[in-house]
Amino acid sequence: MALQGPIPVTFAMVFPHGCYVVGQVEPVKDFDASTNGRFVQSRDKQTSELVWQVAVLDGDPALKPAQKTVAVKILAPVQPVPPSPMPGLPFTPVEFDGISVTPYVNGNGRLAYSIKVREMRAPHQTTAPAKAGKDAA
Repeated sequence: MALQGPIPVTFAMVFPHGCYVVGQVEPVKDFDASTNGRFVQSRDKQTSELVWQVAVLDGDPALKPAQKTVAVKILAPVQPVPPSPMPGLPFTPVEFDGISVTPYVNGNGRLAYSIKVREMRAPHQTTAPAKAGKDAA
């Protein structure tokens, strides 16, 4: 099979209803290299980039409460910074670029996905068309 390793996908495929930052961006621990009292940050096996993680809330209204929070791993040389909060919203909307998913079987024997991204940013703003004034022909 030609398809091996992480599968590239788009943001709309993973989060068609958007998503929101609900946690801090934190380094992911390399459990094999870390020792008692010595933290070693994980590096991606394909790119050797440092791995960071942030919890996001999936905006899909059909998801069960236990499925709404998802961990997204970010590959970056320095700690990524989430977008600025938006006034009036309880959570910060976020989008990701360079997304790939890796399917795996979780501890319950169910299919799950590891989500890795290359960039975290504020959602693209869509601008409404300018309204025509009274004098418009």
